[in-house]
Amino acid sequence: MNILSFESVTITINDQSVCQNLNLALDSQQVLGILGRNGVGKSTLLYTIMGFHHPDSGSISLLGSNIRKSPRSELARKLGILFQESANAMPATVLETALLGRHPHSDNLLWDKPEDIELTREILQQLGLDDLEDRQVNSLSGGEKQRLSIALLMNQAPQLYLLDEPSNHLDIDYQIKSLTLIRDKLRAGDAAMVMASHDINLTARFCDRILLLGEDGQFVCGPTSDVLNEETLSQAYRCQIRAVELDSRRYFFPA
Repeated sequence: MNILSFESVTITINDQSVCQNLNLALDSQQVLGILGRNGVGKSTLLYTIMGFHHPDSGSISLLGSNIRKSPRSELARKLGILFQESANAMPATVLETALLGRHPHSDNLLWDKPEDIELTREILQQLGLDDLEDRQVNSLSGGEKQRLSIALLMNQAPQLYLLDEPSNHLDIDYQIKSLTLIRDKLRAGDAAMVMASHDINLTARFCDRILLLGEDGQFVCGPTSDVLNEETLSQAYRCQIRAVELDSRRYFFPA
């Protein structure tokens, strides 16, 4: 099942070209990683998918419908995003905040269904937040707030997950755990994920396909094993990147 497609998409922002004539298709259960130097437009590309920024040309479709022509209420059910930084905390508890993920699916915003509360508590437990459900959000650490944002996104259960630097503020164990939980949700249903990251190795571990953004709108797009190699990474990051093989997995580091 096709979740996301780009057809001849060109994007610029502040006179800088992000991509030119980009074509790609992302099917259910697939994960696309967006890599590239700071400032090449990784976040802009995610915001364009969200409809916050319009492409100069071409079209982006979600589940076969042009995103620019889709009602916002429909997009709220089908598309969810984890921003680089958590939004300023509202005067709410952890449980109340995580429950916001169910609102796009609810016909009554003033009353939370018991099954939604049960689902939310299960997700909080998976992310190690169950003991904090009565805490005010503004009392949380940066890592706890990031896990709460991930819990809210998982609770929304969109068909397209967008993650902007998902490892921000997270310890290594929760980087792996949170992405594994989301990937498991993709495999359990008709959903896909796009994640923009500066972490090459984390992206290599979780992504089926890679979009590597370069300068002046140039890019390389394809299966992870094809795109992530010493030559393409060294060119994109303007430094020598080396690869090592360990336990059947490749790891990349600057030489």
